[in-house]
Amino acid sequence: MRVVIAEDSVLLREGLARLLADGGIETVAAVSDGRALVEAVLQHEPDLAIVDVRMPPSHTDEGLRAALKVRAVRPDFPILVLSQYVEERYAGDLIGKAVGYLLKERVADVAEFLEAVRQVAAGGTVIDPEVVVQLLSRQRRGAPLDSLSPREREVLALMAEGRSNTAIAARLVVTEGAVEKHISGIFAKLALGPAPEDHRRVLAVLTYLGR
Repeated sequence: MRVVIAEDSVLLREGLARLLADGGIETVAAVSDGRALVEAVLQHEPDLAIVDVRMPPSHTDEGLRAALKVRAVRPDFPILVLSQYVEERYAGDLIGKAVGYLLKERVADVAEFLEAVRQVAAGGTVIDPEVVVQLLSRQRRGAPLDSLSPREREVLALMAEGRSNTAIAARLVVTEGAVEKHISGIFAKLALGPAPEDHRRVLAVLTYLGR
């Protein structure tokens, strides 16, 4: 696997590259600003970009805006956002397939981090639970989610974290069949008609995150 790192802190940038190398992942470019990120992705065509939210010149949301520019050119390009903050203004626009959003303070397990990198690169979704909570706070009352049962909300929250049916079943101590039944109920209540299940899962998560 080949990745590009966009992080303005030299120490963290080099540290991430070392962790990735130890996990057998090659860093083809390590840059410090959003423009360089876009250029590096187009030049090297990596499998994934790891992006910090706040980078020069204003240290606000340059990383996310650069990630959106990359997605405009390569819609399915895998992006893992690794940040100290939840930037609500653009984060929701990135949520979908092949996206991860992890808070730096919660990435304490190297094996878990490397697994998240691989999962996102393979087209999966990995969302930090705290990110889910903060994005969910934007939802208005009377939304379609009001029709979901408490258990369906639990299942949808775990879907938003990128968990598989097997992982959801283990977390809730129920069978996979029960999870599938809850997911079917979620799709029906959110009026997500016949379509590939992967597509409906993404739409359900987007609804959950207040899109």
